[in-house]
Amino acid sequence: MIFDPTEKPFSEIHKLMIGSIVPRPIALVSTTSKDGNNNVAPFSYFNGVCSNPPTIMFAPARRGWDGHEKDTLVNIRNNQEFVINIVSESFAEKMVKCSTDFDLNIDEFQVSGLTPESSSKVSPPRVKESKINLECKLDQIVEVGDGKAGSGFVVLGTIVLFHIDDDIYEDGYILLDKLEPLGRLAGNWYTRPTDNLKITRQVKPK
Repeated sequence: MIFDPTEKPFSEIHKLMIGSIVPRPIALVSTTSKDGNNNVAPFSYFNGVCSNPPTIMFAPARRGWDGHEKDTLVNIRNNQEFVINIVSESFAEKMVKCSTDFDLNIDEFQVSGLTPESSSKVSPPRVKESKINLECKLDQIVEVGDGKAGSGFVVLGTIVLFHIDDDIYEDGYILLDKLEPLGRLAGNWYTRPTDNLKITRQVKPK
């Protein structure tokens, strides 16, 4: 089959993308509004960019039914700070409760039962249940598309502080079996990294 995205509604293209680009890491992003309200929302268009400076990206799309910007993006644009909280299976259901598009004045910490914890270098709180928190300062926001529903933004952030749970860290490495991260698939499906294979790559050509 061949699909031309210019001949299909974005909702169908969205299904093709989230069904093809798998598994995707999940960023549970905590922010604070200009009025001081906390917000927490998950995003699975998320990844690292580079290590010097340590930089991450995530992509909040415009809302599919009206094209409005997500509260997370609005908050980051206003105060230039946010926290990426890595999702573990132990609080996955609470994370999902944060995925609803609530009104701006709704605190998803209260809705989900997650626990806010003060950050050290940024104003938005961390998620206490998360075993890895990345305190971030905004680098830049790149708008993609024509501003209609389904278009979006790329948010680039510089990590200014890492919080790593002692139990998941050993000799400079993150222990995945202790972190128990979830990967996002399509629909209501997630995946665990419990069936892995190792392929050794050649570091330098001979």
